[in-house]
Amino acid sequence: MTPITVHEGTAAVILAQPHSGTYVPGEIEARLNARGRVLLDTDWHVDRLYEDLLPEASVVRANFHRYVIDANRDPSGASLYPGQNTTGLVPLVTFDEQPIWAEPPTDEEIEARRRDYHSVYHAALSREIERVKARHGVAVLYDCHSIRSRLPFLFEDELPDLNIGTNNGETCARAMEIAATDICAQSDFSHVLNGRFRGGWTTRHYGKPLTGVHAIQMEIAQHCYLETEAPPFAYDEGKTDELRKTLRQILERINALALSGELEGDGS
Repeated sequence: MTPITVHEGTAAVILAQPHSGTYVPGEIEARLNARGRVLLDTDWHVDRLYEDLLPEASVVRANFHRYVIDANRDPSGASLYPGQNTTGLVPLVTFDEQPIWAEPPTDEEIEARRRDYHSVYHAALSREIERVKARHGVAVLYDCHSIRSRLPFLFEDELPDLNIGTNNGETCARAMEIAATDICAQSDFSHVLNGRFRGGWTTRHYGKPLTGVHAIQMEIAQHCYLETEAPPFAYDEGKTDELRKTLRQILERINALALSGELEGDGS
């Protein structure tokens, strides 16, 4: 299993998918406990959900599971949300705060995973951003995520269906933020801008609008497209038509904004 898959597209949009992979090397899987081997916190079927919504988009997907190492965490291990519950560079617990390791990784093992997986994913993502920017003069990183809708360890009550993150407007042009929010508001889905999820390390690290690189994160409540938010986490075709329509509109609109030149110099 290669750590990542890259599809080079012709659009200005790059779909980053750091958490939909389920590959765990045998020697690492053997050290997970029974709960850990369920891979509970996968962004289940996100690659399938976004397939062909914007056929011209590039895709950079991590094939390894976030329990190997989380490709959307600061490689230094610093928390994205100081003072709030979260999971680390190599998670030790599930999003329900339940231990996942029979034998937790050592610092040396975490460093090896950072080198062999995390850095490989971000090197590929950086190359794709530079390639797209060289082609269009601008690149839009759209970070694809999903999560269970009720997780008291991470947030109160039920998560909105669509959670847009731009780190309070810092990672993309205002026009892009408005476009995504307006499309969500016109749909049948509940939504929030910069709520509990304001954008992970990927969005914050790469999103620098004044340099021509815009980044936006979309966190989707999994009940919107799964049969149930529990094993076997089956994809529900009957639920996805309206969701895919909304996501397609967002991707098409932000791609059109980028290609129109309207985002040039917009760091607001």
